[in-house]
This record gives sequence, structure tokens and C-alpha cells, in this order.
Amino acid sequence: MTNVSERSAEQSAGARRSGRLPASARRSAIVDAALQVFSTGSYSGATTAEIARRAGVSEPILYRHFGSKKALYFACLDEAWRRLEQSFDAAIEDVGPVEAWRRLGPSAMRELKAVLPHLWMQAATEAGEDAEIKRYVRKHMRHVHDYFAATLQRVQAAGELPADRDVEAEAWIFVAGALLAATSVKLGGLLHADEFDAIKAQRRRWLFGAS
Repeated sequence: MTNVSERSAEQSAGARRSGRLPASARRSAIVDAALQVFSTGSYSGATTAEIARRAGVSEPILYRHFGSKKALYFACLDEAWRRLEQSFDAAIEDVGPVEAWRRLGPSAMRELKAVLPHLWMQAATEAGEDAEIKRYVRKHMRHVHDYFAATLQRVQAAGELPADRDVEAEAWIFVAGALLAATSVKLGGLLHADEFDAIKAQRRRWLFGAS
């Protein structure tokens, strides 16, 4: 089944070939291209020239939509999370918060490590010298944490999570796990698949009290 981002990419590519790309679609194409560039490299190493080339637009067109590389980076953060949040919300609506969390725990980690924590790591590198990035990403990561904390709270309210579990702390552990996964990828395989499986099994055992 084709996912939302794949359909968006296909539609954007078709529109570029036809030469009829609406402003909103052109903006989406630029963000898609920037997500590829940022998530596979670094913030400092990414160039608007490369992003524009991948999006099939000129740099002046790129800057018409985004006033700076930083603004485009912020848009990438928001879009990466929007796509994940949309898929999580759909799962919760479909099967309820308890079963959705059981399903989303492992899959969310896979999805998160693909893009979002790589962007966070880049921000941490840049934040020492850029107060605006520091403020924006701090707020963004807090929002992601709050989403997972609220989901865990719903699971706890349903009686599926022991009452003594601190959902605020557990949500931060989840975010930290995504960063660990991203670090492993960046270092070319710090942890093996069986080690990640063991980490996930222990977290599930602790959270739900399963043996």
C-alpha cells in the first residue's frame, strides 16, 4: 500500500513533469527534497542548491517559499512529525489507545529513527551557536514527548498500564530510545537488531508488567 509521503512524492513528480506545479505542491516538493537531504547528511553540509535540484526548482523559487535554510529545516521538523502523528492518530482511532500503543511501540521506533531524531541530532549540534534553533527544537521535542505521554496516560486510564508507572518519564525514555536508534544508524551500527529487540522487550516488560 502506498503511504501518504509516497503519494505526495509521486504527485509532485508528475506535476513537475507536466510543468504545472501549484504553489502548495511546489512547497511540499521542496520539503520532501529537504527531508531527504537533511536526514541523510547534516544541517551544515546541506545546501539549498542541492535541495532545489532535488525538488526540481531553482534556488530563487526555493527562497520564495522559505526565507532561509533554517526556515526550511524547521518546516522539515514539523512535516516529519505531522506525518507520524497522523499515522499514530489513525491507528488510535482504528483500534483504541491500548492496542495502538502495543502496535506503535516498535513501529514508532522504526519510523522515528528514519528521519526525526536525525533532525534532532543535527539541531543539538547547531544549537550551541544558534539560540533560535535551540528554542524551536526544544519546543518541538517537548511537543512530541507530550503526545506520547498523553497516549500512555490513556492506556493507563484503561487499566492496561500499572498505576505506578510515570507516563511523563516513560515518554522521555521513548524519545531517548529514538535518539539511540538514530545514533546507531549514524555510527554504522552501534547496536545490532537483537540488541534493539532486547531493549524493546525489557521496556514492554516494565511498562505492562509482563514476564
